[in-house]
Amino acid sequence: MRRRIEDNESPDRWVVSYADFITLLFALFTTLYAISVVDTQKLGKFVNSLNSALGTEISEQGSAVIPELVKPSRISKRIESELRGVVGSFSRDLNVRRDERGVIVSLGEGSLFASGSVEIKESSLKVLAELSLILKGIPNKVLIEGHTDNLPVRSSRYNSNWEISTLRAVSVLRLFIEKFGLPPERFIVAGYGEYKPLRENTTHEGRAKNRRVDIVILTDREAKML
Repeated sequence: MRRRIEDNESPDRWVVSYADFITLLFALFTTLYAISVVDTQKLGKFVNSLNSALGTEISEQGSAVIPELVKPSRISKRIESELRGVVGSFSRDLNVRRDERGVIVSLGEGSLFASGSVEIKESSLKVLAELSLILKGIPNKVLIEGHTDNLPVRSSRYNSNWEISTLRAVSVLRLFIEKFGLPPERFIVAGYGEYKPLRENTTHEGRAKNRRVDIVILTDREAKML
């Protein structure tokens, strides 16, 4: 009986299994094709959302276009070159230098403010306007720092050097934003009072150097740390 059943089995039985296998392969490749078809409208919406969140320009091919920050060496040379023709009486109160944070444009108190005041002098507007044009041409973030010497405040309007240094930095910030149209989100403001001097406060010349506003054009690395 057992031998008879085996003899009655069709020799073409393998065709059924092969057909099932081909059907499964067809279903698999159909699914893969469906997955690979990109909905361009949905992709466009996704790209726009990602651009908004990251502040970058990302193409639908996936490449990101991030504005390159200007290197400190290029900034310092440009500032020195472009300000040279407009410094005038500012020449002894303006200094451009570099450190690990970026490029620092140091503006002395004498040309920016009257003694004990936080109001910017009209005579300094030309230099600040030129500096604002330079800042408009680069994407770097900017830190505005106010500094004083260590002499006690002699004004009834302000309580400390902390207050004067901060308000002077804010005055420069407001000028850049309100008069010259720079975007406020690029700026950081700080007042350090007498606690970050350039020179010793033991001489008249040293104290004069310490009364200043520093405009620090930050490197990308430094900006991310603040």
